[in-house]
Amino acid sequence: MHITDGIKSAFTSIASHKMRSTLTTTGIIIGVMAVVTMFSSVYALKTLIKQNMEGMGWNQSLIIIPASGANSTANERSAVKTQRRAQQNVQPLNFDDYQAIKANLDYKSIYSMIEVSSLFRMGNKDHYINVRATENGFFSNKNYKLAQGRFFTPLETEEGLPVAVVGYKFVEKYLDAKSVLNEVIILGKHRYRVVGVLGADVLNQDNGMNFNSWERERDLQSVYVPLKYGAYRFGTNKMVHQIYLQAKDEQSFSALRSQTRQLLLARHNMYPNFSFMDIGVMMLNISSEIEKNIQRWNVTLFAIASIALIVGGIGLFSTLLISIQERMTEIGIRKSIGATDKDIFFYFIMEALSLAMLGALIGILLAWLLLTLIGNAMHFPVPLPAIGIIIGLFFSLVVGFLSGLYPAIKASRIDPIKAIYYHD
Repeated sequence: MHITDGIKSAFTSIASHKMRSTLTTTGIIIGVMAVVTMFSSVYALKTLIKQNMEGMGWNQSLIIIPASGANSTANERSAVKTQRRAQQNVQPLNFDDYQAIKANLDYKSIYSMIEVSSLFRMGNKDHYINVRATENGFFSNKNYKLAQGRFFTPLETEEGLPVAVVGYKFVEKYLDAKSVLNEVIILGKHRYRVVGVLGADVLNQDNGMNFNSWERERDLQSVYVPLKYGAYRFGTNKMVHQIYLQAKDEQSFSALRSQTRQLLLARHNMYPNFSFMDIGVMMLNISSEIEKNIQRWNVTLFAIASIALIVGGIGLFSTLLISIQERMTEIGIRKSIGATDKDIFFYFIMEALSLAMLGALIGILLAWLLLTLIGNAMHFPVPLPAIGIIIGLFFSLVVGFLSGLYPAIKASRIDPIKAIYYHD
């Protein structure tokens, strides 16, 4: 029997017993819908967590800061004790170090930060505003978008011009103006022309996971100026408070850390007056734990959902066994005109697979509708990944094949003479 003939015969049999076929496929439909929905929901949660972590610029990253007792490693604290005299002749971590790292190392993104508090007078009240000197890499790395204006131009960055990008919360709280572009604000002894306004946080809206929302809220209340401006005007020796460095991938992270350390030691007479905050290592550990927990959930949820699919398979098995009795005459006639045992086996197994495939397709469609409703209700997208569709189809076909295997073997072994005269 050809495959096309087998499929036609299977669907003819399904169409001729509509109610029975509907009831038989119901279990398959529910099982596939449960499997696909649960798998896709966990997959969407995993994707959302990963996107939020990457959006905050934490993955494969490290922060270099001036060494202190709280942040230094044991070796660095020991070095501080034994090299106090050498410390007097070593410059602190500064703007030139940042430029050297930027020019000599291979990385995904980099920026530096100088943070000070400046007095801002509004009417008769004084407020202390957080002012940060940085570069455009900060905004792109933290996934901050503009509501108005622009970021720093290359000329403003290279020359350290007195321009500012402000957070929208700073504008709402202190300026009370719809448009502040090209306005001059005075913070302490410095005057800045506003060239851009940061918009709302895209990561911590209704469809976000609210990662590190306190810090990001503070970011949007701050004022940002070019790094070079802050390096030459906010302190002495062009000192910077931190240098952020992000590797291209997990494999190059350790090498980038080692190269950065060697470069800075060479620039500071081998004196470790800096330390590392290995955010990348911490995030790798967190990601690993999340991955393990999600895998456990996948196994648990899949086991629960598979119960419905197995029940559907039992229903299919029972239906095919019963249908053998109804088709005894048909089986006898088919064999009497030349159909072999293999043809009868193929006929029954194709009917089982066709019912399973039909149930799987309807189940996937219902899963897609359910995921759309869940996404709309929870205000974040829950896509139906291709792997979810493949898993649903694969397991439904496996259940269909196993459920139809014994009935197909039993039907193929029926004696044609007994089958023809079965109802007599």
